[in-house]
Amino acid sequence: MAASLEELEQRLSHLRTELRGAVRARDKAETARIRRALREAEAAWEHALETEAEADGEALAAEPPASQTSAITGAPRRTERPAHGSIPIREQVHQALTLLGAPASPRLISSTYEAFFTESLVATKLASLRRDEERSFTAQGYARPYYICAALTHDRLVPARGLLALSTWPVERRIIGPLSPRADFLTHAVGTAEQIQRLTTAGHPAPDAAWRLLRRFALTIPGAYDAAAPEPDPARVIAAAHAEAAVHQQEDDQQRQAAAQRARTQLSDVQQLFGAAPMRDALRDASGTLS
Repeated sequence: MAASLEELEQRLSHLRTELRGAVRARDKAETARIRRALREAEAAWEHALETEAEADGEALAAEPPASQTSAITGAPRRTERPAHGSIPIREQVHQALTLLGAPASPRLISSTYEAFFTESLVATKLASLRRDEERSFTAQGYARPYYICAALTHDRLVPARGLLALSTWPVERRIIGPLSPRADFLTHAVGTAEQIQRLTTAGHPAPDAAWRLLRRFALTIPGAYDAAAPEPDPARVIAAAHAEAAVHQQEDDQQRQAAAQRARTQLSDVQQLFGAAPMRDALRDASGTLS
């Protein structure tokens, strides 16, 4: 029987406590073992979360359509929109990034969330989210199942400007090299197309905003868009994105892996998630002021 989200979260908390002890004891073998178990538990938690979200979506789809007439008033029944803010913003960002599959800007995260989910996500509210997450991680370590963290530049391993990522992704996936912006764009396109396919297969028509988002991706990928078709073909977008990604994948992977190896050997846990301090910050810390 699959573990529940609550059980997995308890296991994650237990493993993170064990990891702190192993790191402090400098037990490399035990640290490696716990990290493997932690990655497996995080993957199981991600799967359980997606399963729960899909079940919620199916339940929502089973409700009467918005055009159904009210038996009491005779007026068309409107689909109620949840009150703004009922879902924590960090969870909204987590859902959007999980769908996109690669580091993304606040604007794209907001557009993606609003295209597939019922609530709005105000991009301006993301400005302080990463800093809040870093403070939480610094104070509590791995107390949460995931953190909204930073993408890292491949050369200096500092936070990549304007890009958010998930702590459950390996460092390689969060590195931004010279070829990574385009590679990640293609990953975003594939994630969007696959989500539309999942909705269609389940009998839930994708929202118009989701099709508009996919069209934006398809228009800039060679061979992905047929101007004669009313909407982009998700399968065609996926195939075209994979074909272009293959051209640069080997070089991009090598750059990411080399940078990730440096990050693992040079950075602390918090720095691997939120980046090394930029030189400007280091100078400020050293002098107390910066002219």
